[in-house]
Amino acid sequence: MATEVEFIPEGTVTSARGFKAGATFADINKHARYNLDLGILFSEAACVAAGVFTANKIKAAPVLLCHKKLPAKTARAVVVNSGCANAGTGKQGLEDALNMTTSAADRVGVSPPDVLIASTGVIGHRLPIESIKAALKKIELSADGGHLLAKAILTTDTVTKEAAVRAGDNEFIIGGIAKGSGMIHPQLGTLLCFLATDARVDIDFLAPALQKAADTSFNMVSIDGDTSPNDTVLIMANGLAGNATIRHNTKQADAFQSALDQVCIHLARAIASDGEGASRLIEVTISGAASTADARSAARAIVSSPLVKAAIHGGDPNWGRILAAAGRSGADIAESKLDLYIGGICLIKEGSPLPFDTKRVTQILTGSEVSIDLNLNLGKVTATAWGCDLSEEYVTINSRYTT
Repeated sequence: MATEVEFIPEGTVTSARGFKAGATFADINKHARYNLDLGILFSEAACVAAGVFTANKIKAAPVLLCHKKLPAKTARAVVVNSGCANAGTGKQGLEDALNMTTSAADRVGVSPPDVLIASTGVIGHRLPIESIKAALKKIELSADGGHLLAKAILTTDTVTKEAAVRAGDNEFIIGGIAKGSGMIHPQLGTLLCFLATDARVDIDFLAPALQKAADTSFNMVSIDGDTSPNDTVLIMANGLAGNATIRHNTKQADAFQSALDQVCIHLARAIASDGEGASRLIEVTISGAASTADARSAARAIVSSPLVKAAIHGGDPNWGRILAAAGRSGADIAESKLDLYIGGICLIKEGSPLPFDTKRVTQILTGSEVSIDLNLNLGKVTATAWGCDLSEEYVTINSRYTT
């Protein structure tokens, strides 16, 4: 059960004490929505840091660089750009990433090994490193600069994704920003997420806590079934809240994990809702599963099914596609035990179809949010996944991405 937290209005990654951010335009992202494509997140104090990265075997240079540095005890900053993925760029791409971190370190006055890096955008292009070096000098860091950073990391996103909570009896804050709109699928997708907290956290607890949060949030989102070489989720904890160090198997550990989960789920839902060409958010909940693996597999299979997504886009209550997707998921399923609900209306009870008001279900399917609940009635485990409908606009966006 989630610990109650207070979401901070207009929350952002710099809500936590001691964090600043800023952004500028370096002429990397020609289609930058806010004329921003390069930014820095900076902590006034050294941070313990951890990361979760793409499962794609093709990994971008920034991912390879961060892999070598994390987990870490002295991280101070993250430098990030949009418009160029710096993936598929070979040894030169890695050298460019190193140069980018060195220039960012000079800008904020820290050691290059203490700067993390992320990139997003078109694969196969080199970073305009000289333009980046010059632009980094122009970045002004401030406590409210997280909003600018959230804008700078966008590619095909239509809105920023930001969240922050107070937790642990108001002892600490966790803030985060994210981007992601296409190439999204479990095992992360084309998403970046930067999380910052002023909690004092033991590094041996922080890394698994981040992985657990990612597994219940970002790894339960699917837009189109693709993943990218750049997927990166980073968290930095600077300890400026002054709380007792949060370690495994303590009350504060539970509070921190719950708060981190809720921030990540909020951001994951925002990513799903802003899927390329999307007109509605789909939330699939599997209950009564025999195992966590079964619950997650079934939820992911349904939310990522092109047939289910297309039916929802058209408002077509073709529930057979939902059952078929669950059936091929690999989860343990007994057809005679299945209960299926769409928007709270029961369509299947104990494996048998029930009469339902087609017009009413169609109205539900064409709303801004569509909930699908499938009870397997084989156990006590629940999991939720998020996605969006599949529209003509998705095809249009991705047929001219580089042109």
